Amino acid sequence: MGVLPVPAEVRAILLDIEGTTTPIAFVQETLFPYIKNNVKEYLRTHWAEEECQRDIGLLRKQAQEDSSLDGAVPIPLESGSGEEELEQVIQAVVDNVHWQMSLDRKTTALKQLQGHMWRAAYATGHVKGQVFEDVVPAIRKWREAGMRVYIYSSGSIEAQKLLFRYSTEGDILELFDGHFDTKIGPKVESESYRRIADSIGCATNNILFLTDVPQEANAAEEADTHVAVVIRPGNAGLTDDEKSYYSLISSFTELFLPSST
Repeated sequence: MGVLPVPAEVRAILLDIEGTTTPIAFVQETLFPYIKNNVKEYLRTHWAEEECQRDIGLLRKQAQEDSSLDGAVPIPLESGSGEEELEQVIQAVVDNVHWQMSLDRKTTALKQLQGHMWRAAYATGHVKGQVFEDVVPAIRKWREAGMRVYIYSSGSIEAQKLLFRYSTEGDILELFDGHFDTKIGPKVESESYRRIADSIGCATNNILFLTDVPQEANAAEEADTHVAVVIRPGNAGLTDDEKSYYSLISSFTELFLPSST
């Protein structure tokens, strides 16, 4: 796709993860199936722990908010009446998690439980975070040029950090100046990008956002943030209008940074 010059006013590069730094296949074929296949055993093992109970509390609250939605799965309270009841509550949590994941929901409650499960999976070596081979060399180059680099993903900040701490390239967390998730706002709303700019102490036009999702690119652009859409193997296709409208890259190496003066 050639070279894409980075505007001289850009001081920070904001990166999406899924389909941008990391293959969509890793998320869809490794991370999500791990949750679906292991959530019941995880809950049985960790149920009595305070962290797990906080996760259940958030999921139960979300389930109450979702009660009017088609197919929503309620999570009953425990009365402490025995093992059979406990198994029923655990199964309700499992069913709720599976229902939310089937709809590709991004609720904080779901993301928090997933993050804690992935932490255990990464720490034990069951999962290693995947990044495209151009990512690490390119980010090192950007940082040498004085660029700050941040992550903005719908996955929780904890899940983001796990992916990069336990990556196939080793621990690469040091490459990032900060992380944002949907607690700062949805990725398809322009106000989120204004909040991120405020948080890192710059104007929105000092940021270049790289994502594979045109709706996110559009929201960032509405906030006067520079954008480029990333084309990677396995990503959703773009319309002809999107291809002609957005700046496109297929590798981070295609970004050309202006020489420091």
